[in-house]
Amino acid sequence: MSYLDTLFDLKGKVAVVIGGTGELCGHMAIGLAKAGAEVILVGRNEEKANEKLAIIADTDGSGYFLKGDVSTRESIDTIIADVIAKSGGIDILINGAGVNSPTPFLEITEVEIARIMDINFTGTVRACQSFGDYFLKEKKAGSIINLGSISGLTPLSRVFTYSASKAAVHNLSKNLAREWAEQGIRVNTLVPGFFPAEQNRKVLNESRVSQILGKTPANRFGAPDELIGATVLLASENAGRFITGHELVVDGGFNSMSI
Repeated sequence: MSYLDTLFDLKGKVAVVIGGTGELCGHMAIGLAKAGAEVILVGRNEEKANEKLAIIADTDGSGYFLKGDVSTRESIDTIIADVIAKSGGIDILINGAGVNSPTPFLEITEVEIARIMDINFTGTVRACQSFGDYFLKEKKAGSIINLGSISGLTPLSRVFTYSASKAAVHNLSKNLAREWAEQGIRVNTLVPGFFPAEQNRKVLNESRVSQILGKTPANRFGAPDELIGATVLLASENAGRFITGHELVVDGGFNSMSI
C-alpha cells in the first residue's frame, strides 16, 4: 500500500450514513465507499438511495439501503441490529438527518420548533446514544461524525430554530468527544457552509444568495463532493486518530469573513 493508502484506506470498515439518501450525505457516503468502506444508506427514500448505490457500484464499491429514521431509540437499535446481522459490525456513523424552515422568528410555532429540534438535535442524541453504547460494549474505536451547519456558528436570519438545533449538535459532539476519548471513540462535527442542499433551497432567494456570495471569499457555493475529503479524514482511524471534539468547517471561507 502507498503512504496515502495507509493513512486513508477504509477497506474492511462499515459505515452507517443516516440521511445518506440526501444530496450532501449521499456524496459523503460515495466518498467513504470509494475509500473502501461498505456503506449503509439509511433514510426513507429508496429511489434516492438507489441513485447513490448505482454510483458506488460503478466504482466497485459496496453498500446497501436500509429504511429507517431517528424518531425513536427503538428504530435506531433496529438499524444497528440489521447492519450487524448483514455486515458483521459497524465502525463509522454519520449523523446527517435534518430539516430546515424559513419561518421568521415571531411566527415560529412551538409545534414547528419541536419538530425541527427533535429531528436535528434529539435524533442525533438518540443515534449517538445507541451507536455509542454499541461501540463501548464492543470496545470498538469508532468514529462518529455529526453533521453541523455554518448557521450553528454564525447567526443567520430566518433559520433561527435550525441554527439553534445545529449549535446544540456542535456542543453535543464536544461533550461526547470528551466523554469517550479514552475509549478511542472519536466524535467530530463536519460543518458545511452553503451547498446546494434541499434545506438551503427552502430559504435562499436571489437577494440572499448575493449576500452569501459577497461574504464568501471563494465567491461560490460548495459542491457536494467537496465534503468527501473532510469526511474520509474524520472517518479514518489512522489519519484522524487524534482528531476528536473538532468542528471541521468546509465553507469556502464564509465563517472567517463573518467574524
